[in-house]
Order: sequence, then C-alpha cells, then structure tokens
Amino acid sequence: MLLDMNTTQAKARAAILKAVAHPTRVLMLHALSRGDRCVNDLRVLADVTQPTITHHLEKLKKVGLVTERRAGKRNIHHLACPCILEALECTLGVLQAVKTRQTKAV
Repeated sequence: MLLDMNTTQAKARAAILKAVAHPTRVLMLHALSRGDRCVNDLRVLADVTQPTITHHLEKLKKVGLVTERRAGKRNIHHLACPCILEALECTLGVLQAVKTRQTKAV
C-alpha cells in the first residue's frame, strides 16, 4: 500500500525504477539474488563486455540496490536490497494479466 508521498519521494522511487529498467540489470539482480558475484561472473551471464557490466553496476550502486566489497584483487558485488525482487516478481503478474486480457479479447 502506498502512503501519501511528496514529489521528492516520488522522484527517489522513480530513480530506483529507472535504474532497474534495463534487461541486463534485471539479469544482474536475478544473479545477485542467488549470491554475491564478481564482475566477470556477471559479464559472462549477460554476455556483455566488462566496461558495460561496470556501467550497469554503477547505476545499481548509485540507487543503493547493490554494494561491493574487496576480496583480494576482485570486487565482489552484493544485492543490498533484496526487496527489489518483489517488484520484479510483480512484473510477472502484470505480464500474465496482460496476456489474459489479450486472450479474452480474441
């Protein structure tokens, strides 16, 4: 349930949704939900270059969804706010509802 919110709160929420709004970032969040990962693990998963993964990680870190820690020579990334997975799960409900409405319309 959404409580009353002001423009500042709405902008902060929109920034989080904007940070998630890329297929590669959705894949990354899904992977991180199964455990901490280094950049190379995420790069292989998404089949993109290291600079691309780093760019996406920066977007997710900026809004507080991902954190990192140093482990030797590697940076290990961690899903800091697993509650975002509930929002991603909700998108499946939206997709199913749209499909149901489209099927009924035919």
